[in-house]
Amino acid sequence: MEVWLFGGAALVGLFILINIFSLSLKLLWNGIVGVVLLWLFNVVGSLAGLHLEINAITALVAGFFGIPGVILMLLYQLLGQ
Repeated sequence: MEVWLFGGAALVGLFILINIFSLSLKLLWNGIVGVVLLWLFNVVGSLAGLHLEINAITALVAGFFGIPGVILMLLYQLLGQ
């Protein structure tokens, strides 16, 4: 009985650990995708005089929301000035 209880607890602990790491890896991947999107936007936007700063917050916003996130950050920058 104790072996089954220990095995079940180990499986639950392993499941929780995997979920924590997968969330952090997903956030890291989204941040990388966000940086690439921002870099591409800055390359193309430089032709029109548009620029968005690349930092952790803008990378995560672009990573979470993709192109709409970049557009919202651009609108915020243009309307905030």
